[in-house]
Amino acid sequence: MYEFTEDCMIHIEQIDNEHRKLFQMLNEAFTMVQETEDASAITISLLSNLKNYAMTHFAHEEAYMESIHDPELSLQKTQHAMFTQKVNSFVPDTSSPEAARKSLNDLLTYLVRWLYRHILCSDMMIGKSLSSSESDPFAFTSKYMTGITLIDDEHRCLFEIIKETNDLIHEEFLHDKYDEIMRLLAELKDYTESHFSDEEELMKKIGYPEIEAQKRAHSAFVEKLVNIDFRELEAMDDNQEEYLMDLIGFLLGWLSNHILASDKKIGKYVKEHSIEIQ
Repeated sequence: MYEFTEDCMIHIEQIDNEHRKLFQMLNEAFTMVQETEDASAITISLLSNLKNYAMTHFAHEEAYMESIHDPELSLQKTQHAMFTQKVNSFVPDTSSPEAARKSLNDLLTYLVRWLYRHILCSDMMIGKSLSSSESDPFAFTSKYMTGITLIDDEHRCLFEIIKETNDLIHEEFLHDKYDEIMRLLAELKDYTESHFSDEEELMKKIGYPEIEAQKRAHSAFVEKLVNIDFRELEAMDDNQEEYLMDLIGFLLGWLSNHILASDKKIGKYVKEHSIEIQ
């Protein structure tokens, strides 16, 4: 049973309701596959209903993003198309009832994991682009402090790596800066994974009740970093800088919002329960 939990809420009522419905439909699909003797017989109707509702939801989500001029709209459209293509291209294994059931279960598992990752890493950013009114969006200011030294120090370092990458992208007179940018992005990925590991270990030690939600969000963000196609970036000519700027905006925006919406709760929990961090 896959749950639509609080960490999946983006606090836009229609979108949250439709996400909840998608989870419900996926859970019902898993049940149908388990209870049906020949899963291949229900594949077409099951996937058709799921795809149709997903496409309706995607249309609503994209219309909302367009109405608020969200800069991530084109990326969302690409990701939505990937989901639809995955469903459209599915061919069940009809060699036996067991094989048909397994192939359909594998697809549903992929789709529900995709949905989790998409909500936590992309939908969570809808309407939350960094304000252009901030004097320095790359500054690690007091509003991001959790009160836990280890976490705050590592967050500060992440901000610094993102800022260094941004500064390098804007360096007009530096030739052959691509390799250095790639090095910094690789450093960001490695340091992010190390930080998430430290943070999750700390949450485990203090018995933090929302650790599983944090793990899901961390996993989605790391996957985003891992899936950056450096070969595609290297092949770009005119749009390389634009692509990198969009990427930096996403990374900084996600990190800022995750700290404010999730990580600061860890500090609050520590303070409320008078926990001493060694």
